[in-house]
Amino acid sequence: MTVFKNPYFIFPCIIFWANQYFERIHHLFIPFVHAYLDDLMAIPVVLGITLQVFRWIHPSKDQFVFTKKQILVGWLYFSFMFEFALPKWSTTYTSDIVDVICYGIGAVYFYKFINIFETKP
Repeated sequence: MTVFKNPYFIFPCIIFWANQYFERIHHLFIPFVHAYLDDLMAIPVVLGITLQVFRWIHPSKDQFVFTKKQILVGWLYFSFMFEFALPKWSTTYTSDIVDVICYGIGAVYFYKFINIFETKP
């Protein structure tokens, strides 16, 4: 099974897409959901896509998984860029510690449910 067929990857993608659809097309903004849902889904979606690309090009193929350290670096990168660097450069972005927590929860979700070895039949 590829990452793209993993229901634990598909779920965050659908939730992220649906949230964007309702916000951008229907202008429906639920305050807590608007503020944090995309941040919660970001790491599973981005690292899930990245994991699939690595599985296509890495010799280990479906056995390839990210290490805890690599996932930690992804979480730190998102946290630094979106909660520190970009808010300093642009008024479009705002810094929020709860976003960092959401990225962390997403990273744990990715590690537990998406970043798994594929078993051979």
